Amino acid sequence: MDNKVYIFDTTLRDGEQVPGCQLNTVEKIQVAKQLEALGVDIIEAGFPISSPGDFNSVVEISKAVTWPTICALTRAVEKDIDVAAEALKYAKHKRIHTGIGTSDSHIKYKFNSTREEIIERAVKAVKYARRYVDDVEFYAEDAGRTENEYLARVVEAVIAAGATVVNIPDTTGYCLPSEFGAKIKYLCDNVQNIDKAIISTHCHNDLGMATANTISGLINGARQCEVTINGIGERAGNTSLEEVAMILKCHSHLDLHTNINTQKIYPTSRMVSSLMNMPVQPNKAVVGKNAFAHSSGIHQDGVLKNVQTYEIMDPQEVGLDVNSIVLTARSGRAALKHRLHVLGVELEGEKLDKIYEQFLKLADKKKEINDDDLLVLAGADTTMDHHIKLDFLQVTSGVGVRPVASVGLDIAGEKFEAAATGNGPVDAAINALKQIIKRHMILKEFTIQSINKGSDDVAKVHMQVEYENHIYYGFGAGTDIVQASVDAYLDAINKFTKKAVL
Repeated sequence: MDNKVYIFDTTLRDGEQVPGCQLNTVEKIQVAKQLEALGVDIIEAGFPISSPGDFNSVVEISKAVTWPTICALTRAVEKDIDVAAEALKYAKHKRIHTGIGTSDSHIKYKFNSTREEIIERAVKAVKYARRYVDDVEFYAEDAGRTENEYLARVVEAVIAAGATVVNIPDTTGYCLPSEFGAKIKYLCDNVQNIDKAIISTHCHNDLGMATANTISGLINGARQCEVTINGIGERAGNTSLEEVAMILKCHSHLDLHTNINTQKIYPTSRMVSSLMNMPVQPNKAVVGKNAFAHSSGIHQDGVLKNVQTYEIMDPQEVGLDVNSIVLTARSGRAALKHRLHVLGVELEGEKLDKIYEQFLKLADKKKEINDDDLLVLAGADTTMDHHIKLDFLQVTSGVGVRPVASVGLDIAGEKFEAAATGNGPVDAAINALKQIIKRHMILKEFTIQSINKGSDDVAKVHMQVEYENHIYYGFGAGTDIVQASVDAYLDAINKFTKKAVL
């Protein structure tokens, strides 16, 4: 059996389904090109029939990327497959990913069908997709809870119909690693034509076992794994690309290898985190900011004597620049540009100038600027194209004083002002905004996140605003929590309106 493990990255499809993490086409192309540089074999670029934006993203990524296979997701529906084939027309290497639920729960409650009918629909979809492309992947949704004997029948049937890859997803993240590995082994041992296709894993992290299940699947015969950068994805997320790549590198005795250039892992992680405004938890394996930090005195002593005492990976193996340049108010554009480059953020010209201005303002308030601060600045740079911009904000608040906020907005060059009171300074500022923008908006969620917990820290604010039964996500950042909150609210408003009703 070939010991090459194919890395199938679904950051731009499954990963992008995280609420508030949607990317535009330009950003998706940026991520796709970084995934190509990283060494990803297959990029799942989207679900073309789901929206015109997804369709266009698959088209443009197909044009931008050279050697990786570009994959488009479909249901086992002919129209889905037609649209996917059209979206993939510019791809140098193309794959259609079609499938259907195979667990008794899906068959009975989702499809109101029977096991035999599901096999017929699966075979029909694979044969139809093969009319367009030679590379067809079939997914058996909820395979983790599908009885093995029936799953083997489905796999054998779709391979006979022309599937080149068969995806065995643990859709709900339910399986134990021993169970999932045994399931893969059962298929390898009991499907007669298994040698004509690659078995793939697609594991979710609902119970924290996605990576363990993926590795167990690979040990037992799977040769493709479906992953995302930083493990992002619906609910608790997907298997992390960086974890799988480094596990296989550290455990060379498994004799499984990937095409991943591990030194590009950290910049890729930071790029995705920045573009999606989704911070990486500090203790995240491989790419978290604490992954190579040692605070315990015993640990520090051991590391100083021999780094391998407590570190099984060299930080530079994953692209971590251990000789970080410390940025202050005296740092120039070149230092800023270099540090952003290390973090996976490429900026030029006017955009770099704008970030540099924001950097200097922040540097005047903080002694040193860290990587997370820089990513916040890059991620918060969304105001250039805003129709509605904050002109000024003044807040009065204190003990025994009802908070009052005065707000000025620039709406397409026209100036508006309003003042309001509230239960707190943020509430007062939002109430003042609502007096200018007279629309029925409901603030559904409001989250403030700090980075280093210091009094001069940068606050990251995420908001969900409901307007006309749709949820819009806003992001703001700064050392002033009230201003960051106003910026987040305006960011959400700018996403659903180009012209405010005053």
